[in-house]
Formats: sequence, C-alpha cells, structure tokens
Amino acid sequence: MQCDYFDAGVCRSCALLETPYARQLADKDAAVRATMGTTADGAVWLPPVASAEEGFRTKAKMVVGGTVEAPTLGILDMDGGGVDLQGCHLYPDALSAAFAPLADFITLAALEPYDLTTRRGELKNLLVTVSPDSDLMVRFVMRSTEALARLRKHLPSLQRALPTLTVASLNVLPEHKAVVEGDREIPLTAQESLPMRLDDVTLHLRPQSFFQTNTDVARALYRQAEEWIDAAAPADVWDLYCGVGGFALHALAPGRDVLGVEVSEQAIASAALTRDELVAAGRPGAADARFLAADATAFALAQDRAPELVVVNPPRRGIGPALAGWLDRSEVRTVVYSSCHPGSLARDLAAMPSWMAREIRVMDMFPHTAHAETAVLLQRA
Repeated sequence: MQCDYFDAGVCRSCALLETPYARQLADKDAAVRATMGTTADGAVWLPPVASAEEGFRTKAKMVVGGTVEAPTLGILDMDGGGVDLQGCHLYPDALSAAFAPLADFITLAALEPYDLTTRRGELKNLLVTVSPDSDLMVRFVMRSTEALARLRKHLPSLQRALPTLTVASLNVLPEHKAVVEGDREIPLTAQESLPMRLDDVTLHLRPQSFFQTNTDVARALYRQAEEWIDAAAPADVWDLYCGVGGFALHALAPGRDVLGVEVSEQAIASAALTRDELVAAGRPGAADARFLAADATAFALAQDRAPELVVVNPPRRGIGPALAGWLDRSEVRTVVYSSCHPGSLARDLAAMPSWMAREIRVMDMFPHTAHAETAVLLQRA
C-alpha cells in the first residue's frame, strides 16, 4: 500500500508499511510463536488469517485540530498541532466519505477544536464506525455539554449530508488526559445501536461498547471459535469478557446453556438485544442464552460450579493470576482464549500448568503494525 502521509513523514502509524505484506504476516506469526515459547509446546499452529492491506479499519478515531473554520481530522504533531488524515487508505470508502461532511459540520455547528497547549476549546475527537451495511455511528467527544444545543439544532443537516448516519451521540470528556473518550454519553439520535451483520448473527454496537476494528478478520475469529466450540460439544458455555456477545452468540446450539459476562452494562444490553432477535427468528439455542453485567473474574470466583467450556476475550492485560488460577483448579474441560497481547497470553498460560495449547491461530487485525490477535484452543494436559 502506498501512502503519501507515510512517504512525507507526516504519519508513521503504519510502521511496517514498507515491508511486503506476506513478510509482515510471516514475521507476526513468528513473533507470537517466540513470545509464547514453551507455553505453546505441542500445539498445532494453524495458518495465520490475513487481512486486506487497506480499507480494513471500520472504526476511525480522529483527533480534531485546527480551527472552527478549517478543522483537521487525524492526529496531532509533536507540538500539538492538527495533522489532517482524511485521505488515509486504512478506511473503507463508506467511512472515508464521511470525513468531509463531518468537517463541514464542525464549522456549521461552531464546534471549537480543543487545543492541548492552551487547554481551550471543546471538540477533542470524532469516533466514527461503519457497519458492514455502510451505516454510520458518529460520536463527538467534547470537553463539556456546551455545544449540545447546537449539535441537536444542526444534526438534521448532517443527516442530509450523510444519509447513512444511523447513530450519533455526544461523549463528555472533561479531563485533560490521554484517553479517547469519557464515561458520559448523550444520545443525539433516536436509534442508539449500530447493527453489525456478521454472517448469520447481527450484533448491536452501542457507543461505549467494544467491537473489533477489523470487521472481516473479526468474522474469521468468530468462525474459528465456533468451530472449536462445536467440536468440543459442551453442554454449557461461559463467555467471559463477552462484550456485545460475539463469541457467546456464535456458540448457540440446541440444548446448550450459554452465559455471557461483561462489566459494561451497555454491551450487555446490546448482547441481550441480539439474543432476543434470534429468539424471535426461531434460532435454535437462542432462548438458552443469558447475559450478565458483572466483573468476569469476580463472577467466576463466586460460583460453586463451572461449565464445560469457557471463552475468554480479555483486554491487553490478560485474564490475570486470579482467573488463571481458577481455571487451573476448575472442572472446565475446554478453554477458547482470544488474546490481543501475546505477552499477557503467555503469562496467563504459564499460570495454568494443567492446560495445554492444542491449536493456535494468529489473526491479523492490524496490518502494517506489530499488533497481533491470537486465538488459542486449550484442553487439559
């Protein structure tokens, strides 16, 4: 992939861009193998799942800089100035096409970009997600609610410019710190979730719910997990760190109890909505799926019984020693581990000596970077 921003030294986020993609994928697979070390002894390494080289990012996290009259959407330079990346090739056309109307809307609604140096201004980030059906979710991350009335007043003009705009919200991030969003979300549209159609399951993404940035590779990840789960044929499944229910809802089968646990209440509401739609559509096993808003580790440690299979999809820090220890002592027969950090994955598996990695597959969610998603099938040693 050729990138003018990279060639000009304006943006180096795609650090491996000059490396041929086939080499990137092979190196990434080799790096995960090296990091896992002896925790992967005896495992079968399945071929890594490749991504498209461009147009694969279905979520854009655009820092807003510049001025009301001439906003930039992209990143900030070393001095805190805005660097416009509206032409970035990582985004699919349906997402890229939203940037210019959004920049015009910033001017129309007088949304003053936040200045890191002076700590003045309101609009910090634009978070834009596109669904497989080209529908859009737009979130305005702002320092306060000062512009709420103007956002509501001018939103119809944005909807005319972007007919596929389905969900819009104002996220409030009052603190001056290096985070993308705040805790408070104010809906601007009647619809509050974005349908994400993946094969025969349509997940629902609310503004503060996590979803994989590379939707095509996410499909492959869910299919791989579904294959492993069906081969194990468990009577019951727990999906810990379930998010919007991706793994749990791909584990459905007649007579199988499925429970998803996630600390985010928004994500649990989304998962339950998909479950209810599948029940209404007559999907076998959907009525036996439940979702619970709770801390995954605290939930597991408080139970007096364990299921036959557990799926874990933790954040970068991994599942940690407490949950790893519980899994090691439990009567669980199979674990499907989806990891976004090989280092924490290796630490967790080292804390689970009763388990053996049977199959491992690297999923390339983020081409041109060293980031690796790894799916692992674990069974008792």
